[in-house]
Amino acid sequence: MMHAVRRAILHVDMDAFYASVEQRDDPVLRGKPLVVGGSARRGVVLAASYAVRPFGIRSAMPMARALRLCPDLLVVPPRFDRYSEVSEEVFRIFHAFTPEVEGLSLDEAFLDVTRSIALHGEPVEQARRIKVRIRDELGLTASVGVAEVKFAAKIASDLRKPDGLVVVPAGGVREFLAPLPVARLWGVGPKTEEVLLRRGLKRIGDVAAADREDLERELGSIGPWLHDLANGVDDRAVEPDREAKSVGAEETFEEDLAGDDLLPFIHGQALRVASRLRRAGLRARSVHLKIKFADFRIATRQQTLAEPTDDGGEIYAVARRLLAKVDGRPVRLTGVHAGDLGARPQLGLFDESQPAARKRARLNASLDRIADRFGPGAVVPADLLARKK
Repeated sequence: MMHAVRRAILHVDMDAFYASVEQRDDPVLRGKPLVVGGSARRGVVLAASYAVRPFGIRSAMPMARALRLCPDLLVVPPRFDRYSEVSEEVFRIFHAFTPEVEGLSLDEAFLDVTRSIALHGEPVEQARRIKVRIRDELGLTASVGVAEVKFAAKIASDLRKPDGLVVVPAGGVREFLAPLPVARLWGVGPKTEEVLLRRGLKRIGDVAAADREDLERELGSIGPWLHDLANGVDDRAVEPDREAKSVGAEETFEEDLAGDDLLPFIHGQALRVASRLRRAGLRARSVHLKIKFADFRIATRQQTLAEPTDDGGEIYAVARRLLAKVDGRPVRLTGVHAGDLGARPQLGLFDESQPAARKRARLNASLDRIADRFGPGAVVPADLLARKK
């Protein structure tokens, strides 16, 4: 009788990523009470160094409050291009272990290493090796959770930060979750937590032991979902780029921008999207532009392409045309996304029917090789270079 193979999933979460990159790049900042974020007037803390954690400062806290808690706080404006560059280096390490990488943001991802065990060793050994490579090659630290299901792996990675490694024993997900507070369950916000606490359900184990139908009556459709999670039931697979419905890049600006000032950011986003498409062996047939205005209203524009592409120049040209269709109000976020993804066809070595496409393919291949060898920021267009100065 054949037994199902237990999944081995890692959740890798970089420690205080933005702040750690700033301190790595500028040794003067190391060990200092530092946060990355916007102005005190309206900004929030995007990342907090571990030196400020004893003051009660956390990410997403209003900057004005953080400054009250720690008057000596150093506030560094975000450099999203730099974080994106370092993120590409982190993800290159992930992909050295498994192609099954699901990026959640610049600084965290799920990795399914089930099929990598024969090549790279047991899951905990792979986790250790990933942490070592991140430390030795990038000068940063990451915390890793190892479990059979995504939910447990994500919780595990957060338990011993920074530089933690927590392994949930095989078959022990339910027992691992049981003593944790119900607020740890995905989907439990303040209102749901209040309902659960009112019912005497303080720990995840209490939810696991509760009557499933009672939870559904009390909470609606989320009740059974929480009951499953509490019992360690989470069948969701890691969804790598190749299986994704879209690939995108976004960034939020410290100060509102408008007009041509947005173009270098959109250009950089288009190039990052194209690089990720090529890395995943994909081409896109549609380009989507997302704009969030200063009043938090969101506008989206999209265009379907005559031919699928993985070329950053083409994606940028389309995104630039889409931007012209949006009014000129101040903008706080832009995002470029590529959709309708399909596998990239192989172009015949001596096929002369598409010389322009072949030239672009050679150029992109050269750029990718340079990025692999020297890092994603080794070659940049002039408009992006001007931004970095």
